[in-house]
Amino acid sequence: MEPVQGGAEAVLKLQPNTSVSIAYHPLFGPHDDLMLLELDEKLVPDFLHQSVTLRGQPDEDAVLCTESKTYALKFVGTSNSVCLIPPTDQSISEDATTLLSSNDKTTVVSSVLKVAPGCMELVEVAPRLDKLKMLLSKNPYSFDDEDKASEMDISESLYTWDDLVESVQASDEELRSGLQALPAAEINGYWRILDGKYMDGLLNMLLHNSVLKNWSLDALVENDVLQVLEGDGFPKKIARHCLEVYAVRDEEEEGSVWRMDEKKICVHFAREILKGGKKMKVEGFMEEWRRKIPDGMDASFEMLEGEVLTETIGIEAWVYAFSVSSLSSVPAERFSKLFQERAKWEWKDLQPYVRDLRVPGMSLEGLLLKYTRRTQPTADSEPVFSAR
Repeated sequence: MEPVQGGAEAVLKLQPNTSVSIAYHPLFGPHDDLMLLELDEKLVPDFLHQSVTLRGQPDEDAVLCTESKTYALKFVGTSNSVCLIPPTDQSISEDATTLLSSNDKTTVVSSVLKVAPGCMELVEVAPRLDKLKMLLSKNPYSFDDEDKASEMDISESLYTWDDLVESVQASDEELRSGLQALPAAEINGYWRILDGKYMDGLLNMLLHNSVLKNWSLDALVENDVLQVLEGDGFPKKIARHCLEVYAVRDEEEEGSVWRMDEKKICVHFAREILKGGKKMKVEGFMEEWRRKIPDGMDASFEMLEGEVLTETIGIEAWVYAFSVSSLSSVPAERFSKLFQERAKWEWKDLQPYVRDLRVPGMSLEGLLLKYTRRTQPTADSEPVFSAR
């Protein structure tokens, strides 16, 4: 009988209708530091190029992140015995990997280091970005920051990119998208959201200068805007952030030319009018809103989908702020908050508050089936949704 190479190689080279002997490795045991991980083929390159990370704090369930996606780690048990056999070069001694057969022929066997009770599977999940907003909301950038910029204590709830990567369970790409959606800016190496009063002052100064200097809101020259706002006391980087939030770069124009986004400007002033839980009659609100927006812009109530709700008290309609941006991205928490606000929702009112929900492998219709109860009194009437 010819000797057979031991270790994992012997198992990998098995031919059909053949077998290999196995034995306990001298270090056989539970080895809790060794886990099996089942991978989709498309993820193999990410692992081979070491572009995956495990993210999470000690009190959180760990997630695995590639450069663009986030995956939950799920343990799946098995009733079969799954043996882990190390390569030959990891064998401890020849005595541990050989058995003498009859006629003094030697057969090398494979040594089992561990019997795995199951394996880990990856399930794509939505990035957990609610924590990002919570962290950055602790210390928004305000006028006070400029007064104490030279003496700022960097330990004051400020976060660098590396800090956010360490704290937020999201891939790098998802984290960047989350920062842009807030929106946040990197200021002196730290990611910050701007205080509402500061952003309102900055935007109003930009619009005021556009009138004084006869700038077209459809063709703002970046260098001119930054230079003037810097002269008014706003750091150049923050002034540019204002353009990124409220304007769109005109790619057809040479140089850096921006066009103010009518909807974003109008929504900003609607929020300012209704902030602090203020409730107004619709007619009065519309009158004040149109008075505040820049000349040439047209405010329409349709712009405020997902920003405000209306209710009828007696014969009068009232409006108040209720922004989708204030709601959790976790579906169960989102629907709970929605049904606390209203016991029943018509689809035209509900849709702006759920269309941004993203759960890999589940459609919006699936979420509605899971979290709501739909009723429709007649075939041609609007469906109404209530809590399941």
